[in-house]
Amino acid sequence: MLQLSMLSVFVPTFLLVSLTPGMCMTLSMVLGMTQGVRRTLWMMAGELAGVGLVAASAGAGVATLMLRQPALFAMFKWVGGAYLGYLGIMMWRSRGRMAIPLTLDRDASPVARGQLALQGFVTAVANPKGWAFFVALLPPFLEASRPLAPQLVMLVAVILVIEFLALMLYASGGRTLRRLLGESGNVRLLNRVAGSLMVGVGIWLALG
Repeated sequence: MLQLSMLSVFVPTFLLVSLTPGMCMTLSMVLGMTQGVRRTLWMMAGELAGVGLVAASAGAGVATLMLRQPALFAMFKWVGGAYLGYLGIMMWRSRGRMAIPLTLDRDASPVARGQLALQGFVTAVANPKGWAFFVALLPPFLEASRPLAPQLVMLVAVILVIEFLALMLYASGGRTLRRLLGESGNVRLLNRVAGSLMVGVGIWLALG
């Protein structure tokens, strides 16, 4: 099991990462505005399943990647950082799939629960940011002298709890800001703030 001292560092570290605007959080916020928080829970269920799969996969293979392919690991970090920087620039310009739409359909029809869950799962698994973060963040918290499986179970459980809280925060914020975001100027401002944060995360990932 993980030591409390390591958890005391991991929890705030991943909390900051999880709260960073990204593909899944933007999706949660937009669905909170157009579908409501309760229906967005179905997307969250799929997203959490995807995040758990990505975290476990990255944690299980990260030791081999670091020990046998350090150059590949460094390249992956740089490519991931560059990609996040690109997404941040696109968000700053209110362009691309991750940017909050400048106009929202206030009377959007409810999306099927299965479709919402699948959308969340695919978004999490296909998100390079998630793979890059987990490959970069998990190694310092995995002790080679201890069995890998129990450590991964504990870390993934902590990750899912934090991720769920962050998703709920964004979905609730989307509902609260629904009227405010109806004005395109305010949407552009939020896109620029989120994009700037994303560029900063990309630089941190590449150089960290």
